Amino acid sequence: MTEQVKAVVLDWAGTAVDCGSRAPVSVVIKAFAAFDVEVSEAEARVPMGLPKRDHIQALGRLPEVAARWVARHGAPMSDEDVDQIYERFRPLNTATVAEFAAPIRGVLDTVAELRLAGIKIGSTTGYPREVMDVLVPAATDLGYRPDVVVCPDDVPVGRPSPLMLWQALVRLGIWPAAAAVKVDDTAPGIAEGRSAGAWTVGVSLSGNAVGLSEAALDALAPDRVAELRAGASAVLKDAGADYVIDGVAELMPVIAEINRRLAAGERPCGGSPLNPT
Repeated sequence: MTEQVKAVVLDWAGTAVDCGSRAPVSVVIKAFAAFDVEVSEAEARVPMGLPKRDHIQALGRLPEVAARWVARHGAPMSDEDVDQIYERFRPLNTATVAEFAAPIRGVLDTVAELRLAGIKIGSTTGYPREVMDVLVPAATDLGYRPDVVVCPDDVPVGRPSPLMLWQALVRLGIWPAAAAVKVDDTAPGIAEGRSAGAWTVGVSLSGNAVGLSEAALDALAPDRVAELRAGASAVLKDAGADYVIDGVAELMPVIAEINRRLAAGERPCGGSPLNPT
């Protein structure tokens, strides 16, 4: 069926751009504050990777946040409440996302190496299309543009379902899914890759679980970086990632290892043979 990787599908915030996935966190906090409910950064990061309306709904169901909502509004958060928060979130997100369009260190070099190897570049995201219509041109101006961009509103169900990844592969003309590698910084993104039948690579230091800019990471002592790496890696491994690396800059050796395993007849999610006899 396949003996080498044909496509790499990257998440956006925390994986390809916006080290620390800072843009969506700040906007979610502001959206809840507009309804007089305080949400901490740590709480806002818990559902990261989901489509943004689902993110808001999942955040509102966290016990502490749910209790604050009831205390302020006198009733549990309803679907109508979720819709109202999401409507507040959308323009805030669109207005600020371009400020976080810078590719993460090493992404541009790695993408160039992948293209030289004949590997296509796809992308999926938790952002709606209206946000990506702002982010994609901003990232393009800074040198990053994947071959396809698939958003939650392009499919019936977003992450952790495989539908966005499958649509990306259809648009790239790539099959089977075992010839693709999904790279993501969140558990829902890893689940997306696993449920699609692709290899999955988690990125630890650049992503949501650490939540720091490159400058903030650079300022940390090595032992603190190691501590943060271990915590983020545990989250991604628990989600089922086949590999975990610090960031996309370390991806090429993983691609070589996956190619070796594909040539040996292995496939992701358990390593059973591609052509069993």
